[in-house]
Amino acid sequence: MNRRRADTVVGGLVAAVLIIGGVLSWQAYQQQQAFEQMGSMMGTSMGAVHGTNPLWYVLGTILVSVVIGGGYLMVRDDVTSTEAVDRQGSDVSDQIDQERSEFESEPSTQTAQPGNGINPETQPRARVLDLLPDDERRILEPVLSSPGITQIELRDRSDFSKSKVSQTVSALEKRGLLYRERQGRTYRIYPSDDLKQTQS
Repeated sequence: MNRRRADTVVGGLVAAVLIIGGVLSWQAYQQQQAFEQMGSMMGTSMGAVHGTNPLWYVLGTILVSVVIGGGYLMVRDDVTSTEAVDRQGSDVSDQIDQERSEFESEPSTQTAQPGNGINPETQPRARVLDLLPDDERRILEPVLSSPGITQIELRDRSDFSKSKVSQTVSALEKRGLLYRERQGRTYRIYPSDDLKQTQS
């Protein structure tokens, strides 16, 4: 689901809860005022007759809004990042496939890339990293230099936000460049076997 669309839907839901809660609170307040006026005219207390105190509606409305909004914010990255990560992953996969087909179509005697002087047979790691966007390279390089790095350490080294690191790691994991292992409240991240083989 698109993040902007999800934000709009949840924002609309919270606004609807606030409007309905406001209407119910106002009706309860008017009903309470009417009973109090009726009681003062009759000279008796009508407090026991009227319905729910409007304050309960106000508190309930606030509580429901906070639960919906807070709950959404907690799962927002997981719910909305899948489409962007898939799209980004497919774009990079297409780019890697294109580079691979270009490389395979070149004569075998020509081992260096024109212009940058990288020999993919002797420096496959540099070749893989050169194909990746800068943000993915900033995530993958610390993983290659320190296998088993935690996602928290990776966030500090890459200087990205928590959600950016999570999205990028998920994209790299889907393409088989790395994998994660759960450790407590975080993950340890390792390069994939294929990437380790190209590195050695």
